[in-house]
Amino acid sequence: MRSPLPRDQSNQLPEPTGEALSHTQTCAAMLRDKIAKANGWLSFARFMELALYAPGLGYYTAGARKFGADGDFVTAPEISSLFGQCLAQSISEVLQETGGDVLELGPGSGKLAIDVLLALEQLGTLPEKYYLLEVSADLRERQQQAIAGLPAHLAERAVWLTQLPQDFVGVVIANEVLDVIPVHLVTFSSGWIFERGVAVKDGAFVWQDVPAIPAELTAPVAHIQREYLHHAPPDGYLTEVAPSVSGLINSLAHAMKRGALMFIDYGFRGAEFYHPSRITGTLMCHYRHFAHTDPFRFPGLQDITAHVDFSAVADAGIAAELELLGYTTQANFLLASGLTERLARVDPSAAADYLKLTNQVQRLVSPAEMGEFFKVIGFAKDLASPIAAFQTARQLPL
Repeated sequence: MRSPLPRDQSNQLPEPTGEALSHTQTCAAMLRDKIAKANGWLSFARFMELALYAPGLGYYTAGARKFGADGDFVTAPEISSLFGQCLAQSISEVLQETGGDVLELGPGSGKLAIDVLLALEQLGTLPEKYYLLEVSADLRERQQQAIAGLPAHLAERAVWLTQLPQDFVGVVIANEVLDVIPVHLVTFSSGWIFERGVAVKDGAFVWQDVPAIPAELTAPVAHIQREYLHHAPPDGYLTEVAPSVSGLINSLAHAMKRGALMFIDYGFRGAEFYHPSRITGTLMCHYRHFAHTDPFRFPGLQDITAHVDFSAVADAGIAAELELLGYTTQANFLLASGLTERLARVDPSAAADYLKLTNQVQRLVSPAEMGEFFKVIGFAKDLASPIAAFQTARQLPL
């Protein structure tokens, strides 16, 4: 999995060779060119966007494998089909009421779509369409290959999109999507606010602070100072601000006519995210299952992420006239969705199968693994009935 705020493993990273080395050198050259054309400075949000999504060069648009044991990190769907089965329980409730479809954002390897479709068939609530919004041609091809392995009557329901549909009815799901939306870096020094960006010195990427922030950051930074830092951030305090996350929530709310939205990711409520003691922020990179804090290392070959401010997500949803269904840990949500009951259906005498599943459950719900670090937040629009798992799961404060 993407490890939340783990020990920095920068000195353990394996060096790329061959095509991978050539790719990261080409991506770095592209980034240096972009910086030069921007008068020698790029916001980190723009640097992150290019490093992750530049056509043919960014991490998510190039051909290297991202997910699973052979990639850079493992997500919950790759750990166990139980994750998708539990999520399908909540999806099914909404589909029963709305008769709508499913839209998955950032479908990754396609594994979650496969598990959800199989589970919805068992529940008798297959949607007419299962939409997958994927902007990467490479990942889209991999997803299509994976889903083609389903029975034809399920595979034919999958439809790929490159932009949000309008007047959508049904369920939107996004697993580990918000954490890879580009973030701005803001730092405070001697009473001044700076935006930290990227410059080039002697051919290498370096940090450079500028004594100004763009207009889109003015309101969120003022909110952070007022609500969480009490107008007195520690000198040198560095954090991330992600206006694009709120923008996505707003776009989804306006694209949805009726239904529910569920986001699963790692992060904190605002009071924890912007705690005065969290002086270096939450930025993390992932490469070959090593986690580190240097976004300039191996551009195009590594994932770059930041934790999610779930208070800002909730505020954005409410501002867009969505109903907040709940906010809880992944462990609470999965247990409320029948995770243990699904495990109980496996015959314990089939020792190998049972041990394999219990290990998977441990990774999904253990506080030391994904259970507490990952959160689930849900919203509704024009739904008569709440989602049962949010009603049952112990809620967290926002």
